[in-house]
Amino acid sequence: MPFTPIHMGPGILFKSILQGSFSLMVFGWTQIVMDVQPLIVMISGEGHLHGFTHTYIGAVIIAIFAALSGKYLSELGLKLLGVSKKINPISITWWVVFLSAFIGSFSHVLLDSIMHSDVEPFFPFMMDNQLLGLITVPMLHKVCLYSGLFGAAIYFGFNLKVKRESKADNKRKL
Repeated sequence: MPFTPIHMGPGILFKSILQGSFSLMVFGWTQIVMDVQPLIVMISGEGHLHGFTHTYIGAVIIAIFAALSGKYLSELGLKLLGVSKKINPISITWWVVFLSAFIGSFSHVLLDSIMHSDVEPFFPFMMDNQLLGLITVPMLHKVCLYSGLFGAAIYFGFNLKVKRESKADNKRKL
């Protein structure tokens, strides 16, 4: 993937399905952390572009790091965005943080395995990438884009329905 934005499509779909049981911010942070190693290789010109971080073993380590750092970064981000208020602060539970980070790192390896020939997702057990070319790169990009659009429609549709039902309940109580 050309860095992280395309990876967010599946994340938005996960958010729409899991709602409060998934943190899109932690997922997004995990995408950034996953691509730090390739960024360093691109800048320095040395190393394996999609190295250890793009294996499932590396994804476990990245997920743990991203969860431990992402919880606090996400809660701070929610405060800075004004979503989390002093009166009623949002705290992301640890199980949601870890679930989001693991979904983020594992989906990142899966998606990059399909399109990058240098990814060895099952290293050190298998050196080849049997996921490469599973679908074409343009199709993979479409899957990511459409999953994000579909997820956004589900998410906002569900939340709109909940708000309407809440207003209707409030009117009935009056």
